[in-house]
Amino acid sequence: MIKNTTKAHLALLGANIIYGANYIIAKGIMPNKIGPSAFVFIRLSCCALLFWGIKFLFVKEKVEKRDLLRLALCGLFGGALNQMLFFHGINLTSPIDASIIQTSNPVLVLIFSLIILKEKLTKNKIIGITMAGIGAVFLILYGNKVQGTSSFLGNLFVFLNACSYGLYLVIAKTLMQKYQAITVVSWVFLFGFMYAFPFGIGDFLNTNFEAFTTNTYLTIGYVVLFTTFFAYLFNIYALKYVSPAITSSYVYLQPVVSFILVSVLAYIFMQSDYAQDISLVKILSCLLVAAGVYITSKSQKKSPI
Repeated sequence: MIKNTTKAHLALLGANIIYGANYIIAKGIMPNKIGPSAFVFIRLSCCALLFWGIKFLFVKEKVEKRDLLRLALCGLFGGALNQMLFFHGINLTSPIDASIIQTSNPVLVLIFSLIILKEKLTKNKIIGITMAGIGAVFLILYGNKVQGTSSFLGNLFVFLNACSYGLYLVIAKTLMQKYQAITVVSWVFLFGFMYAFPFGIGDFLNTNFEAFTTNTYLTIGYVVLFTTFFAYLFNIYALKYVSPAITSSYVYLQPVVSFILVSVLAYIFMQSDYAQDISLVKILSCLLVAAGVYITSKSQKKSPI
């Protein structure tokens, strides 16, 4: 029988493979087909309906009134703010830039965990995060050769998104000790939709849906069902059995996934623009990143530092 911690790690692996692909998939239709704010509006509204529909049918669980504030904060940092920052950021910068910047998330989660959860550090966490961090730095300093699509503002938005999501993971961990995953994520998306409504409704109503192609609908479907619905469920489920630091450490896999997809587009589908973004340094850096995730996820029996 598979242990719960093993299931948690498999859920995190699945979620971050989905996220890694999302950088390229979501950017493909912005801003020509749909604006970032309208995209977030669709994402939050559809998933709020999905999560609450499942909760209504299968999970009869109420939350205490004193926990509504924490759920509202989760909706702000894990629902509205982080998604607005991410989509506006990826709209302005390159997919590889965005996936690399996201690797700052584990460090931010560790800081928030130390402050809020009083969490202890272990040698495996320090070694793994350091290794993966070195791989990410190499990607930034030596491997980032994307031409024409990078921007300071876009990169700043993605970094602020990482900060927001890191804080969400820590706050959500305190709620997962009391409630089922579907209960927490349902409230997160309800509050997130309420926050995002004033900023997204105008862009949504002004969107030219007649210009949508089959690819546009498939892309939106991927973002709603996989990047949002399944990925959030996977992450919130994992939080029940592993720490926020381990959950966030899997973000290091996202640039690896993005790199693999870029390689596929470059060498299998012969898209020359992507071939310019391939280098030996990036390959080695991605391997170092993957090794760091593995070490961080390993359990350690020794006393924490």
